Amino acid sequence: MAQRTAGGNAAFHNFHNDYAHIADPNERRRLALAEIDKAPFGWYHVRAIVVAGIGFFTDAYDIFAIGLVTAMLGVVYWQDAKKGKGTIPSNSDTAIKVATSGGTVIGQLAFGFLADIVGRKRMYGLELIIIIFATLAQSLSAASPAMSIVGLIIFWRVIMGIGIGGDYPLSSIITSEFATTKWRGAMMGAVFAMQGIGQFAAGIIALIVVSGFKESLLTAKGASTCEGVCLLAVDKMWRVIIGFGCVPGCIALYYRLTIPETPRYTFDVARDVEKAGEDTKAYIQGKAEGHPDEIRRVTAIADQSQNIDIPKASWSDFFRHYGQWKHGKVLLGTAGSWFFLDVAFYGLSLNNATILAAIGYSSGKTMYQTFYNTAVGNLIIVCAGAIPGYWVTVATVDTIGRKPIQLMGFTLLTIIFCIFGFAFHKLGQHGQLALYVLAQFFFNFGPNATTFIVPGECFPTRYRSTSHGISAASGKVGAIIAQCVFGPLRTRGAPPGSTASPWLNHVMEIFALFMLCGVFTTLLIPETKRKTLEELAGEVPGTPNYDPVSSGQGGEGIKVERDGSPTGSGEHYTTGDKSAV
Repeated sequence: MAQRTAGGNAAFHNFHNDYAHIADPNERRRLALAEIDKAPFGWYHVRAIVVAGIGFFTDAYDIFAIGLVTAMLGVVYWQDAKKGKGTIPSNSDTAIKVATSGGTVIGQLAFGFLADIVGRKRMYGLELIIIIFATLAQSLSAASPAMSIVGLIIFWRVIMGIGIGGDYPLSSIITSEFATTKWRGAMMGAVFAMQGIGQFAAGIIALIVVSGFKESLLTAKGASTCEGVCLLAVDKMWRVIIGFGCVPGCIALYYRLTIPETPRYTFDVARDVEKAGEDTKAYIQGKAEGHPDEIRRVTAIADQSQNIDIPKASWSDFFRHYGQWKHGKVLLGTAGSWFFLDVAFYGLSLNNATILAAIGYSSGKTMYQTFYNTAVGNLIIVCAGAIPGYWVTVATVDTIGRKPIQLMGFTLLTIIFCIFGFAFHKLGQHGQLALYVLAQFFFNFGPNATTFIVPGECFPTRYRSTSHGISAASGKVGAIIAQCVFGPLRTRGAPPGSTASPWLNHVMEIFALFMLCGVFTTLLIPETKRKTLEELAGEVPGTPNYDPVSSGQGGEGIKVERDGSPTGSGEHYTTGDKSAV
């Protein structure tokens, strides 16, 4: 009989204990995973979505809020500037925004890798702690003779970006591994859709804060004349807006720290039920690690290493697995699609000034009107296309499928960006506004959602987090390119000091090419709708993706040998019959 494990709460049920009385680990694995896959959708799933989604709410809030905050930083810290008084320089503005993406790449790769090595549970919550700490540190930062405010904000946003990056693979795979097969896409989509709610919340908080300091802001007509009470008010405003971002994270932190290890990781990777149970119990009690009976633990490990079919993770197995085109092309497809998507997704924000002007929310006669219009304008933009797109995906992803939605999104976005670019000067502001809203809608009812969902489903458990981290990091590299390369490129040919964007139409044409490339990378990914994670990983005989070696059953001309040692020296492959020893 297997040792029962501790851990679990209202949002994450401990499925492992339900089959602890069955001795055979492979049968226990099959039954426990079938219980998860076939579970009817209920409040348990809703709670799991909220706990995982709070991270994306916080991520989107922090990233979206900085677009509102940099204007306030300019008012506070550039009053003595010789040129552009009260306005943050464009290079400083870009550096602050890119810093988050730089940190995110590090976090996605590091947390993705570590979650496959030490477990999802041990890493989950750590990324939220980093986000909370870095967010508070930003809101309390101030310039000094030795350090500029830009340097401080960049430092803390890189740290915050590492936490945000960690949330991508962890929230995706934990939701995926706890989800029911029938509604797994909707659950993962709902977690990701919390980004739209986070963006909306950032606009609402900015609107509330601006309204709260209305009397002080009315004393100045513009950024260059904001002094005294106006300057003090703006300094308080940006700190409140940034600082509020850690509040939802604090609420969700307890639930993240008390989740059990996912059953798939316990069975397929850890193989150490005794230690996993004690560590879970110790973690809930605030101890560093558990201390199980070593004799019982070593015996259990020896039995499992001999009997569990799934191969152990190793560098040789990683390269063997992805060295096969049928598996390698999937990683290329998820990483490539996310890269091409994020170049245009983040590049589209280059049009924000034009779009705000089109709807009459680009400026104001006083500091209050300027900040108020900016907050309201951004709320309108988010509500017009982004939020509806997210939730249409949630509603249809498990019926239409991931691949058709992504293919449709990239195709329509290619057309939209072609029109945007080649007819840029004939469209007018209202035409550009319509295309902008359509682009936002089909980004989110399209590749922006599906590039997050698919990598959390289509890889084997032992490499799922690492592969998702690689895919997500590819996307953020695209975001950095959009901000650092295409941002300056749009102003090519503009007079020095001008805010004109003579090359913006050509940048939109380039984005159309990236969307077209996304169509081809989408063809490399599988359709994951209504398929179990084990089937997608190639572990189920009789399915198109079946890989005998990945399932631990050997293959033609291959025999899997296990030494059965408690230390787990792994498997090696020798030629022989189609059998497993």
